Amino acid sequence: MNEEPCVLELDQTFPALLPELFDVPDAGRLAAHEPSRHRPRFLMLYGSLRARSYSRFATFEAARLLQAMGGEVRIFDPSGLPLPDDAADTHPKVQELRQLAAWAEGMVWCSPERHGAMTGVMKSQIDWIPLTSGAIRPTQGKTLAVMQVSGGSQSFNAVNQMRVLGRWMRMLTIPNQSSVAKAYAEFTEEGRMKPSSYYDRVVDVMEELFKFTLLTRDLGPYLADRYSERKESAEQLSARVDQGAI
Repeated sequence: MNEEPCVLELDQTFPALLPELFDVPDAGRLAAHEPSRHRPRFLMLYGSLRARSYSRFATFEAARLLQAMGGEVRIFDPSGLPLPDDAADTHPKVQELRQLAAWAEGMVWCSPERHGAMTGVMKSQIDWIPLTSGAIRPTQGKTLAVMQVSGGSQSFNAVNQMRVLGRWMRMLTIPNQSSVAKAYAEFTEEGRMKPSSYYDRVVDVMEELFKFTLLTRDLGPYLADRYSERKESAEQLSARVDQGAI
């Protein structure tokens, strides 16, 4: 005997809601009417200054793959970047990083794991990218892939931490990720990654990042549009109007 599905009857009044700012999601707005025609743009950040840096090697491997897929890639060299708050934001390296962050449509962050965490070099780069720049959020709605290299057994501490930061920076962090264990054994003397399941995962991650970037890069403003921010903006506008009427 088939039973009728239970229909949950909810009170459809919203005393805490401002109806004029409530936006019902619209599938029609999830299709770009004029899709971008330029190559997807990716910024790559790595977290080590060592001469033989496995995070840099992994980053360059990822960059080659993104280029082969048709992307435009920039790799930021963190050498010379001051510690956060130890220099003005007019510092040339800070300006270079911020301009690249504004230019990019997607990012790759790759850090070694040191003492169970991402490196200070990696965190400093992220800390120098502001959450807001005037009325613009430089990273909001942009895609992100996270990777790490380890000197010992496989770990996920650094990628997990970078995921938290990606969410804090309001980025769309893709589900897949890469963690390369015993990295010293996974690269040739020339710095190229050897064939392995770790290399295959890097390919997987870059494919996924590229697809997610194509899917979302024209929709970032709509995907990241929030009721609370529309409400705040409306209240700010109202305050300015009221002040002007005094």
